[in-house]
Amino acid sequence: MIGRLWAIAALALTWAICATTPAAADQRAAAGPVEQRPIHAGISYTLRSAILGDTRQINIWVPANYDRTEQSYTILYVLDGALDQDFGHVAGLAQLASLSWTFGPMIVAGIQTKERMEELTAPPADPRYRAAFPKAGRAETFRRFLEQEVIPFVEQRYRTGPRRALMGESLAGLFVVDTLLSRPALFHDYVAISPSLWWDDRRQMRAAAATIAPQSLSGRRLYLAVADEGGTMQDGVDMLRAALARRAPRDFALRYSDRGAQATHATIYHAAAEEALRWLYPAPPYDAGKTPWYMIEGASPEPKAP
Repeated sequence: MIGRLWAIAALALTWAICATTPAAADQRAAAGPVEQRPIHAGISYTLRSAILGDTRQINIWVPANYDRTEQSYTILYVLDGALDQDFGHVAGLAQLASLSWTFGPMIVAGIQTKERMEELTAPPADPRYRAAFPKAGRAETFRRFLEQEVIPFVEQRYRTGPRRALMGESLAGLFVVDTLLSRPALFHDYVAISPSLWWDDRRQMRAAAATIAPQSLSGRRLYLAVADEGGTMQDGVDMLRAALARRAPRDFALRYSDRGAQATHATIYHAAAEEALRWLYPAPPYDAGKTPWYMIEGASPEPKAP
C-alpha cells in the first residue's frame, strides 16, 4: 500500500514538473486563446415589493423554442427560488422535459426567500413555538406578495397557460400545503416535498379534517412526498392524508410518494420534483419508430436499394 502511494506521489510530481517546463509553456502558447462565453440559463429580475418592503429575485427559465412559437406554457412557481437556492436544479428538470419530450414543457419562475422561518410559516398558537420562533408567522404576507405582485409581474411578461403550479420543500413545502388549505384557488397544482408539517405541533393538520371545504379543492392536484424524517413530521403528513381522504372531492387528485427507504431530508428534493412533474404534466407517448437493427441480437442492416 505504501509503495503504491509513493508511486502515485512520484507520478504527480513528475506531471507537475513537466507542466511547468518551457516546452509545456510553448505548447500552451502555440494553442492560442481559448474561446469562452458566459452560459445563459434564464433571466433574473429584481422586483421591488411594496408588500414586503424589500426587493426579491424573480428568476425565469423558458423553453429553448419560446421565442420561436406563440405557444402558452404551464407556469411553475418555485419557492426558495433564488440563484443560490433551488432555481437552478428545478430549471434543469424543465430543460430535461424539453429535451426528452416525456413531460412538460413549462416555464419556471423562482421566487427568492430570505427569512424562511418568518416568511413561510403561519402564526403559531403553541406558546413553545412563539417563544422559540418569535418572528415567525408571516406566511399570509408572503402569500399576498405572490398573489398581488409576483404572479402579475410574471404573467404579464410571459405566455402562461391554463395551469399554475407551486412547488416547495421543507418549510416551503409547509407553505405549499398551507396555501392549498387556505387559498386553494391561487394555484391549480401543488408540490409539497418533505413539508414541515410538524409546525405549531401540527395544529393545522389536526384541524384539517374539520376545516377543509371540499368544494374548494375541486380540480386541484397535490403531489406529496416525504423522506425518512419520521417523528412529528411524518405524523403531520399522515394527518393531512387522512383529512384529504375524508374531505376532498372526487375530482381532487393526490399522489403520495413515500421515499423513506431511499432519501433523507437533504437528498429528497430533486428526484421527487422530477417525479411530481412527470405525474402532473406527462407528454403524449413518443413514437421512436422501428427498432434499429443494432438493438436486435444478431440482426444486420437492411440492404440498400439499388
